[in-house]
Amino acid sequence: MVPLQAMVIALVGVGAAAVVLSRDVVRQALMNGIYGLTLTVLFLVFQAPDVALSALVVGAVALPLVTVISIARVRAQSRK
Repeated sequence: MVPLQAMVIALVGVGAAAVVLSRDVVRQALMNGIYGLTLTVLFLVFQAPDVALSALVVGAVALPLVTVISIARVRAQSRK
């Protein structure tokens, strides 16, 4: 295994642990976005650019954005 691949796999593991260990919901959504970026880098290192583009759009942009918007709307409704 190439050292770059091992390093990126370790970063993905650290990112996954950070998502799981986050207590605040908003922080967890943001960590999920960072985890999506590390997965994108992993796919690029393993020479899968088509999967990397999909992971970038879904894992790093769309999912955290939808999650944060949903949390904001629920908190706004609970304050009423």
